[in-house]
Amino acid sequence: MTLDTVDRQIIALLTADGRMSVNELATRAHVSRATAYSRLERLQTSGVITGFTVTVDPDKLGYSVAALVLVNVDQNRWREIREDVMQLPGLEYLAFTSGGFDLVLLVRLPDISDLRDVVLVRLHDIAGIRSAQTIFVLDEAQVSRVAPTG
Repeated sequence: MTLDTVDRQIIALLTADGRMSVNELATRAHVSRATAYSRLERLQTSGVITGFTVTVDPDKLGYSVAALVLVNVDQNRWREIREDVMQLPGLEYLAFTSGGFDLVLLVRLPDISDLRDVVLVRLHDIAGIRSAQTIFVLDEAQVSRVAPTG
């Protein structure tokens, strides 16, 4: 699917505020309400927009420990490992990567003992996990850049 400037503007507006009404979306994108509605429907139907979500403060939810876990796996077991890793408590993000590590996980947990159990017990109990390196997240910034132009 080819995205034009209006599609990209709609995506950018909804990324900033997923609760924006179609009327407001139309006004800010400088299109009619009918155009905004049809574009939004097309973006959802085609799978460009896959859903709407809420951004929360993990600390206020009691998840004060965040860590990136860099993992190496047995290459022929990545599919089954993926399913097992997806079940880890506190898992927020999983990526299969190239380079020095096969997986990058972002986990958020209430305290260090929970992190210890996830990394040293749960993760290493998964067949095919060869090694893991844990990096504590000390500070973060939420960055969202979507629908680049060009």
